[in-house]
Amino acid sequence: MTVSDAKAMGQRVKELRRVAGMAQSDLATAMGRSESWVSQVERGVQPVERLSILQALADALNVSVRELRPDAAAPAEEAEPTDLPPSNDLDGLRVALTGHPALGSLFDQPPAKPTPSLADFRRKVDEAWALAHASSYATLSDQLSKLLPAIEAAVRQAPASERAELHSLRAKAYQVAAASFTRQDQADAAWISADRALQAAELAGQPLEVVASLFRMAHAFMRQQHMEQAEQAAKSAVAVMGPRAESPACPPEELSLLGAMNLVLAVINAREGNRGQTQVHIGQARAIAARLGEDRNDFDTEFGPTNVEIHAVSTAVELGDAGLALEVAQEVDPSGLSAERQARFLLDVARAHAQRRHVGEATAALLEAEALTPEQIHDHHLAREVIRDLIQLSEPRVPDALRDLAERSAVG
Repeated sequence: MTVSDAKAMGQRVKELRRVAGMAQSDLATAMGRSESWVSQVERGVQPVERLSILQALADALNVSVRELRPDAAAPAEEAEPTDLPPSNDLDGLRVALTGHPALGSLFDQPPAKPTPSLADFRRKVDEAWALAHASSYATLSDQLSKLLPAIEAAVRQAPASERAELHSLRAKAYQVAAASFTRQDQADAAWISADRALQAAELAGQPLEVVASLFRMAHAFMRQQHMEQAEQAAKSAVAVMGPRAESPACPPEELSLLGAMNLVLAVINAREGNRGQTQVHIGQARAIAARLGEDRNDFDTEFGPTNVEIHAVSTAVELGDAGLALEVAQEVDPSGLSAERQARFLLDVARAHAQRRHVGEATAALLEAEALTPEQIHDHHLAREVIRDLIQLSEPRVPDALRDLAERSAVG
């Protein structure tokens, strides 16, 4: 949605609200959102594109979605990707994921290369996660394209004494793939990777790895706009782990996964406009993080107090509470987390500034994020949307730094 389209729709919302005899506070209450969000929608600052939110807005105004927005997409079209980057750094990995992971092993074909040792596999999986946390997707694609077939073949040929650990390493390798595919807008490949990770984790006899795989699967579902499936994946884990966490002896690794799943549920509810449940899950994640007392990286979730506040910023942006997002962001120091988390935080800060029409501040945040993880910022759909919105907000005098960033990100 362009800025002019957002303004036109905002004007319709204002007119329909007045016809309905509602104040902005009335509409906000009916929507379960803030009065600030309604004001931003009516001023064209906050575009409304998801069909679920359009429908909720239409219901609150007692009109049809088409009356509210004549060009609204049909439900089946809502999840269609728009303006995707022309190429993707994980294309090689996507090809490697195709078909049976180790077909030759079924026909007793000898491996083309010597099978790496368990120590080698451990090192390569750790390296893969390091690349993912740095958002170095091109290098990661090359490494995983070789690692996954090798570990798939190895687990089918190894002695029984080594198979459990190989399955565990296989699960972790597929989790890397799933997380990276999700961040690079290839949710279908992320789903496949997460499903393979889940199967491997169960064969390894590692229930917490199963939950970690569900965490990746939930993110893949969210990227596909399959919110009910994402919520089911997260809720199923919380239902099992929640009662276990009541024990003082609950290990920190398990608490981290429970906290991470609550953050997933917070994001889902924010995207659906459910302010109350968003705050419930942010609150639960905060309590778990306080219990841990430090930033951790169990199962590569980077769960801890800092990541909870990063999600508090992100969910506030999703709910249209730009002021709250920027207020929380002022207290966040993400420097102890990975480059990927730091850059994603800055991207959400940029989105909040864009909602406030702060072109300079938003551009500065994007440039800082780009310096940390250029691949992520150039390819992330949210970064590209913010860049496009900032250009439209600043026309006809687009700052050179913003224009150059748009060119690097292939934003037309």
